[in-house]
Amino acid sequence: MSWGIELWDQYDTIASHTQKGIDFCERFTHFLKDRCAIELKYASELKKLVKNYQPKKKEEEEYQQYSWAVKFWEVLKELHDLAGQHEVIAENTQGQVIKDVQILIGEMKQQRRKDLQDGAKVQDTLKDSLAKLDKSRKNYEKAFKMAEKATDDYRKADADINLSRAEVEKTRNQMMIKNNQCDESKNEYAAQLQQTNQHQRDHYTQQMPAVFQQMQSMEENRINKIKSMVRQVADIERSVIPIINTCIDGMVKASDGISAEEDSKAVIDKFKSGFPIPEDIPFEDLSNASVIDTSNANGTPKNSLDSRKGTVSDKKRNKKDKKGGGGLFGIFSSSKSGRIRIIGLLGEESKEDFSDLPPNQQRKALNKKIEEFKKEIARETAEREGMLKMKDVYVNNPALGDPNALEKKIEENALKIDSLQAEMRKFQGYLANMDGKPSPAGQRRSSLSDDSISQSSTNMEMSQTSIPGQPQIVPNEPEVYTEDWPEPPRAIDDEDGDHVGEFDHPEGDFDEEGYPVIGTCRALYPYEAGNEGSVAMGEGEEMFVLEQDQGDGWTRVRKHDNSEGFVPTSYIQCHFYDQDEV
Repeated sequence: MSWGIELWDQYDTIASHTQKGIDFCERFTHFLKDRCAIELKYASELKKLVKNYQPKKKEEEEYQQYSWAVKFWEVLKELHDLAGQHEVIAENTQGQVIKDVQILIGEMKQQRRKDLQDGAKVQDTLKDSLAKLDKSRKNYEKAFKMAEKATDDYRKADADINLSRAEVEKTRNQMMIKNNQCDESKNEYAAQLQQTNQHQRDHYTQQMPAVFQQMQSMEENRINKIKSMVRQVADIERSVIPIINTCIDGMVKASDGISAEEDSKAVIDKFKSGFPIPEDIPFEDLSNASVIDTSNANGTPKNSLDSRKGTVSDKKRNKKDKKGGGGLFGIFSSSKSGRIRIIGLLGEESKEDFSDLPPNQQRKALNKKIEEFKKEIARETAEREGMLKMKDVYVNNPALGDPNALEKKIEENALKIDSLQAEMRKFQGYLANMDGKPSPAGQRRSSLSDDSISQSSTNMEMSQTSIPGQPQIVPNEPEVYTEDWPEPPRAIDDEDGDHVGEFDHPEGDFDEEGYPVIGTCRALYPYEAGNEGSVAMGEGEEMFVLEQDQGDGWTRVRKHDNSEGFVPTSYIQCHFYDQDEV
């Protein structure tokens, strides 16, 4: 179906219609821009909402163990991601669709201008032809009238007997001239009419249909482009729907993760003090002027705060706390006596063993502290293994680096690991004292009593005292910490002062011949024996391993001169025979 055939007489209407198509494209562009602005504003408002309801640091620490709070924070994260998808819609629409519409508008304006110019030329050609036809027709009419008048004049003159023959002949000649002029005008008019008719046929069958066809093609191209762009807008939004659905699924999953039972249990874990419920208040018979004895079988008051705070283990912990000791993750501060106090995890000054907390909360704090030490030890151990591997690479290929440059770092790392292990054992001892169980160090060396541990802690706390080869505690430096070497197993005495054995072992006493050789080791660094039960060694010295490290940082070895003792595990490289069997 062609506009040139069906709409041959609607040139002006078609010109107006194509202009309306361009106006629609411009309006469509404004629509897309407004849509993008709304999407961006919506995304911005969503992100602002998420930001306003993000937990503060204090709230996060307070509510992080509750599922309703944690899952709500997850919903906020999903909502933030969902807002990002609306930004994606706006950005893709701006970068693709709006740009294409603007290009289309420019092309249509240029094409329409050209088509209108072509149509105007065709129209002008037809108008010129029609004007010439009208002019020739008027000339013909004028000549015809003059010829008719001349004929009438001749007939009158010929009938008039008063006129001479000469006057009649003159009238006759005039008539002949006018008739000839009329015939010429008639022929000219006929020729022009034929030419104009040809122009008109060409105009309506060839020239104008070609112009109409160009305008029809332009309009159809515009419509197809609009169709494609509307589809593109829909596809852009459809492309983010899977991600939006994922965000919504995340919100649903977060809601499923909220558990009233778990939150109730978390409240108990967080606030349970561990104190017993007070017993009945006894009757005091004032008439006898005496107070009923309310002590229990052990003589401890039942209904007083002293029953909660005056236990033997608490006194031991208070004694240790007075002797002090700097934790790795605490913030250190110096007291007037030169001793070190530890700042709690929440920034409040607290006792090192957390004995100022209720029993249940103290146990949680100690377990958390021990886990922190384990993570730090694992990190330092991995770093040490990396440095040892790097050293081996440097030894095999000196061009890559100097192996001696890593010696100091490896030594510092070893000291740090041993210090961390000592700190962890100290907190494990606090936890064991709470539960009334032997400490991990005591399971291997029961000779390390509370007094010996306290003495070790006291030695560590001696500020301003320099120990050669050992790093020292620097007050007010939270990240710089040190620790004396933990004492190796040594000869002990029982409570009466009697000698118990050479080395204490959880399964009984063993003499020197009671430890089988389980492997070999090589000293990585020199070590001077400064404690009872340890042995000195030189760098590169080969020894036999009698007992593996039980977690306290010491390994029992036998030298080639048959002397036995403990050396720092981090100072040696071990090879066990059971590895060969595997």
